Amino acid sequence: MSAAPALFQPRLAQRRLLGACFHGLCLLITLVGVFVLFLLLALVFRIGWKYLTWALLTNEPSFLNPAEGGIRIALIGSVLLVLVAAVVAVPVGVGAAVYLEEYARKTRLNQLIQLNIANLAGVPSIVYGMLGLAIFVRWLRFDRSVLSGGLTLAILIVPVVIIASREALAAVPNSIRHAALALGATRWQMIRHHVLPAALPGILTGVILSVSRAIGEAAPLIVIGAAAFIMPGGGVDTASLFGWARWLREALLAAGFTALPIQIFDWSMETDPEFQDLAGSAIIVLLGTLLSMNALAVGIRAWQQGGKTR
Repeated sequence: MSAAPALFQPRLAQRRLLGACFHGLCLLITLVGVFVLFLLLALVFRIGWKYLTWALLTNEPSFLNPAEGGIRIALIGSVLLVLVAAVVAVPVGVGAAVYLEEYARKTRLNQLIQLNIANLAGVPSIVYGMLGLAIFVRWLRFDRSVLSGGLTLAILIVPVVIIASREALAAVPNSIRHAALALGATRWQMIRHHVLPAALPGILTGVILSVSRAIGEAAPLIVIGAAAFIMPGGGVDTASLFGWARWLREALLAAGFTALPIQIFDWSMETDPEFQDLAGSAIIVLLGTLLSMNALAVGIRAWQQGGKTR
């Protein structure tokens, strides 16, 4: 009587070979990406190291003498844009995340809202630029100002803030919620005194990463009409509080602004090699800012994980 044929052939040698080939392919793709990244960074540093001085941060751009040009106005514009975007996006994003995670019921409408938020996080930034042009520049008549640019960047990063904040809130154990409610706390007291402090490191991480994305965006600012070259204004009266208020009002509402990505784009399009060297220096400054913010986010995440293990 012959033996019954085996129903399963393990073929361990063939499976191990396929696994090793797939591992090697993934490693090769990773190394190629890292090599290209380091090659680009080396090229940028070689080009931009020449003008990477303190004068680059303190001088205004100059088309007559590129060697004395700087990014001070573009840097101030980027800072103001990020401040406006953060002031608007962070409260709206965190508040929406608290509602969706702690208050909203599992209805079809709320599921549709959550699906749309996830889709908005992947929409190209130039679409937000067209939306900002239609709403803030033309309909609300904020003109081509820092306020319009900051609000455009705010709606760009709000979905990212919502998603990151929801993930941080969902990571808080339900036992903390149940314990607070069992001791007589209201839902808002439970969220305010227990859930939000526990989720704060994760929320801050998401906020920093979203703001770092806003710093490097150029497409939406180009669409709403950011200028490539802005002459310096009259300055600020540092001895008076009204002087600071007047300067801030004019900086936010005056027509015409620029930002660091716009300045880099404009310099990189020039035929003069000195402008391209300046663009490399500005790229290094922008990369340093982005890497610093990402390092801060990693530090906050490590602090959160360290606090949980204690």
